[in-house]
Amino acid sequence: MSDLSEPPPTGTSAEWATAPASPKPPAKVSKGKAIVGAIVTIAVLAIVFLGIFPQFASYKDAWTAIQEMPTPWIVALVIACIVNILIYVWPFQVAIPGLRYGPAFSVRQTSYAISNGIPAVGGAIGLGVQYTMLESYGIGSAGSAAGIAVNTVWNLILTLALPIVSVVLLVFTGDATSKAALLAVIGLAVIAIGGILLALVLRSDDEARKIGDLGERIINWLLKIVHHPMELRLGEALVSFRGSTVGVIRSRWALLTLTNFLMQLTSFMVLFIALRGVQAGEPTHTTFAEAFAAFAFGRLASFIPVTPGGLGTVDAAITGILAAFGASSSDALAADLVWRALTYIPQEIIGLVTFLLWRARQRRLASMRTQAPPTRA
Repeated sequence: MSDLSEPPPTGTSAEWATAPASPKPPAKVSKGKAIVGAIVTIAVLAIVFLGIFPQFASYKDAWTAIQEMPTPWIVALVIACIVNILIYVWPFQVAIPGLRYGPAFSVRQTSYAISNGIPAVGGAIGLGVQYTMLESYGIGSAGSAAGIAVNTVWNLILTLALPIVSVVLLVFTGDATSKAALLAVIGLAVIAIGGILLALVLRSDDEARKIGDLGERIINWLLKIVHHPMELRLGEALVSFRGSTVGVIRSRWALLTLTNFLMQLTSFMVLFIALRGVQAGEPTHTTFAEAFAAFAFGRLASFIPVTPGGLGTVDAAITGILAAFGASSSDALAADLVWRALTYIPQEIIGLVTFLLWRARQRRLASMRTQAPPTRA
């Protein structure tokens, strides 16, 4: 959605690799970092929405296209938005066995609202809130750490795999060039190698340590070339990751893959329906494969840790790719604005509501505990 409905992982990959996995919530966030992040976010949004987009397309034409969207497409958009929100919880439930839908919905929506609503430090705050809320619902710190780690890794895997899937889809529909076909073959090979490496990591601690040490030597060698002072400890990080997640991954890898893919697919369907809605009545339409490619490659921009949820960066990528596939600039912009509004604003509002309801529940439980008569020995 991560999307970018899926909250981004807290910290950089380097930070994750230099310390073992821990069930403890993150440390307090820096106020200075939060202020700088807010300034950068505002600047990026201003550049994209007030600087780039007006040079590329007309907001007036985009708004006209949205207003002229036929009623059946509007109904389909509302349905797709609701389904997307409901399915967003499933990967979290799969990653944390025993977590019921209601509590999972509350945790996920609250975490989304914080992680994607607060610049720079939202991910760290959202992660801490997840631990606290899960504990209040009876999930231990070890289960929470494993579930959050597995969910983050699987979301990362799907985000990297979707562009390859989109190229394969373009090849099969005849919309891809020979270079794109070659890219698809290379991408599939990379995915296969990644799958083998993950299987070896899960096989044993020794295998995880060997793979981590090999990756550590390669990356540290590259860091020395560019005179970067950081040294990674991937070996121990992979052993720690394996120890906390191996059980869930071995027993639920298929469900993890399916639910994460459905989460991404329903988010894409909001974009696709919006695009076809604004293109209604036009002689040509963007194909499913082309729109999916724009969505898949656009999501890669969420890895640029500039704005929460990839606001602005992802929108610029999706709009530009849609236009490259032949959509008019106004249609591409209109579809992206509708997609962003329906996959961002509702979840921010729902997340605020779920957080307030959870706080009220905690106060009610605390009041009941203080009023309860002491138990006799």
